[in-house]
Amino acid sequence: MDWYRLDIETVCATLDSSPDGLASSEAEKRLEAIGPNVIERERQKSLPLLFLSQFTDFMILVLIAAALVAGAMGEVTDTLVIMAIVLLNGIVGFVQEYRAERTMEALRKMGSATAEVIRDGRQVTIPADHIVPGDVVVLQAGNVVPADLRLIDATLLRIEEAALTGESTPAEKSAEICSSDVLPLGDRHNLAYRGTAVASGRGSGIAIATGMATELGKIAGMLLQERTSQTPLQQRLARFGRKLSLAVLFACLVILTAGLLRGEQPFTMLLTAISLAVAAIPEALPAVVTISLALGAGKMARQNTLVRNLPAVETLGSVTHICTDKTGTLTFNRMTVSEVFTGHRLLKTGTAPGADGAAAPLQHMCLAMALCNDVREGDDGAPAGDPTEVALYVAARSFGYEPAALRQDYPRVAELPFDAGRKCMTTFHRSGREVVSFTKGAPEVVLARCEDMLTSSGRVPLDRREADQAAERMTASGHRVLAIAMRRWQEPPARIDPAATEQHLTFLGLAGMLDPPRDEAAGAVATCIRAGIIPVMITGDHPLTARNIAGQLGIADDGTVMTGNGLVALSLEDFERQVEAIRVYARVEPAQKLKIVKALQDRGCFVAMTGDGVNDAPALKRADIGVAMGMTGTDVAREASDMILLDDNFATIVTAVREGRRIFDNIRKFVKYVMSGNSGEIWTIVCAPFLGLPLPLLPIHLLWINLVTDGLPGIALATEPAERNIMERPPRPPRESFFAHGLGAHIIWAGLLMGSLSLLTQGWAIRQGKPHWQTMVFTVLCLSQMAHSLAIRSERDSLFRQGLLTNRPLAGAVLLTVVLQLALIYTPFLNRIFRTQPLPLPDLLLALALSSTVFLAVEAEKWLRRKRAGRRVRRQGKGR
Repeated sequence: MDWYRLDIETVCATLDSSPDGLASSEAEKRLEAIGPNVIERERQKSLPLLFLSQFTDFMILVLIAAALVAGAMGEVTDTLVIMAIVLLNGIVGFVQEYRAERTMEALRKMGSATAEVIRDGRQVTIPADHIVPGDVVVLQAGNVVPADLRLIDATLLRIEEAALTGESTPAEKSAEICSSDVLPLGDRHNLAYRGTAVASGRGSGIAIATGMATELGKIAGMLLQERTSQTPLQQRLARFGRKLSLAVLFACLVILTAGLLRGEQPFTMLLTAISLAVAAIPEALPAVVTISLALGAGKMARQNTLVRNLPAVETLGSVTHICTDKTGTLTFNRMTVSEVFTGHRLLKTGTAPGADGAAAPLQHMCLAMALCNDVREGDDGAPAGDPTEVALYVAARSFGYEPAALRQDYPRVAELPFDAGRKCMTTFHRSGREVVSFTKGAPEVVLARCEDMLTSSGRVPLDRREADQAAERMTASGHRVLAIAMRRWQEPPARIDPAATEQHLTFLGLAGMLDPPRDEAAGAVATCIRAGIIPVMITGDHPLTARNIAGQLGIADDGTVMTGNGLVALSLEDFERQVEAIRVYARVEPAQKLKIVKALQDRGCFVAMTGDGVNDAPALKRADIGVAMGMTGTDVAREASDMILLDDNFATIVTAVREGRRIFDNIRKFVKYVMSGNSGEIWTIVCAPFLGLPLPLLPIHLLWINLVTDGLPGIALATEPAERNIMERPPRPPRESFFAHGLGAHIIWAGLLMGSLSLLTQGWAIRQGKPHWQTMVFTVLCLSQMAHSLAIRSERDSLFRQGLLTNRPLAGAVLLTVVLQLALIYTPFLNRIFRTQPLPLPDLLLALALSSTVFLAVEAEKWLRRKRAGRRVRRQGKGR
């Protein structure tokens, strides 16, 4: 239907609605009949398909084929055991993927947008996916349009439609009927489309299409092939896994050839080679990384950080600069007007003006504070809206003026919304037969447009010097200062234009507001500095206010502040030469954040940038990690971000960085553990024939080790608490190899040690004529990996300092694995299945002692690392 050709009455009649919106009961019926207002995603696998997908890996299929061959050859026990282990592996993988999918679904639900609609005649906030055709949706600057709308009213409404139309400039909207028969999307000025962004102004519209029926939904229907991209870490590990697979397959070929030349049974050697390949290749490593990131993102959500893009979790460990807003992030965002300057006098909020001439200008100033804002009152009477405007609204009340009553006496007839370029806002109100306009904004902007000022004796020439000095005094004491002015009109202006209407103003006064730093902000800043992360404050406030807050928080001690005008005067090249030394920016426009991000990135820095407005979106998108405000941020800012702060708190960013470092550390520990154990198995099997030893382990032994060691203990490492010094080390270079800082070397020597201990056990036991030598090798190789998992919990600290029970899941997994291994050794039924024999107590104790050697060796490595670090610290101390 060509909705743009219909008037509002016809649209409402067609949708059985009205400009007053739907009744809640009717909306619920339509939601049930039509379905939620969502764009369909690629259909998730059903649970049976998800389970069956665990058995599609090439090596698993080869193992299943080998089990079938074994059954055909009469080795029924081998067939059953191999299939049982394959099944257990599949169950473990299924549970992990299912948990990860549930976590991601929970995150998606947390990140769902909300919308303002008219229900039962009242404006309410509902989830955007509950909008139905016929709902009346309220729009304001910063919103993402939640459905296709036929506009009912539009006040200076401009919408960014580049996502649909390709137009680079915002489209001006109105509620007037479009007369042409056929119009392209971009020319339908009375329609607003789902997924587009409100750039300025406000309005409302009736929902004419939701979900897949919207223009955006039609495009999604054609492109319903959603590809899931891997994180950089997954890509690096996947490449490593492919190279390792080739090396392992070559080793398996060598083992198979050597065994056949030695006269071993062909089937046994084939099964051994296949089992070794399955055990040694970390084919599940990318999946484990995804699971770790997803579970970590779930934990971060519980800590008030919603991660929209999983790579952000990985890259948090590389952040070198956190560029943050001041208001609401470093401070409480509870602006309070504590004093006003009017009628040549400074008054504390709520005090009587006295009889010295401040009463008349204060009356007009309170009118302006009550009327020149977009504050709305909730059902409980509490004002809601922009914190600065709420502060002015409340200040008017404190002087005895009730804003709600004033709004009825002085109805608004027009407005010029706040614009970051103009740095002011103007509203026009009917006052009897005339119109009065009130303007509020930055003092330097408003005062420049004033001709006179209001006193008890009427309008007198403006004393600009007095006003400037008052503003500077208030700012120097930490206040944010707004100037307020007015103008009277005999008739409403013919054209509501800033150049024509925001001139020839009468100065009313200054409002000084305080927004004190959050209690936890100073501690979070100190933590950043210890972690090698530089906090940078970017604000639109006055330089003196910025310097005051930055000094209180420890962001900058030298008092140097770069202003927006200073940024404009510098070329990008000149700015780059000094950008790393700048800690505070003031009077910065949102668009200038992009210049700051580019300059830091060009200097090799890794930048997290916070933002909440529409104009912050380019900087959020360009930053390595864009952080949007969840409480005060606009939908556009959230869509452009990687993370959303649900509490708008700077300390939460620092907590997220800490959690990101912990997650990355634990992934490294998992890789260290799995790859060391796998290489130990490879060295044991590959080297035995060249040392004149028989096959050390049977295929079933390798499969068992792969199951119990890569299962619960490996996953439990992902729950390891953060290391003691995690926020006392510098950020990780983003291009640094995953195997840096000795990880690759550790995998090699630890694997060699496990393999050597296993071969030493085999050689000694055979020489001693012990018939259970293979069980001893089996036990040493399995338990040495358990000892290794306990030792690598920290890069530096000893397990004895950490405490065994500080990671209870890992302690439980290790204990369970030891108990299962002992069951294989001492249970007759399992002896027959796994070809094991009971070990005499001295031989069991010897196997345990040899397995513990790995733990002692890793602890010795950490001790040497601590000693070297201590020597470096002492040398640095002497150097100072």
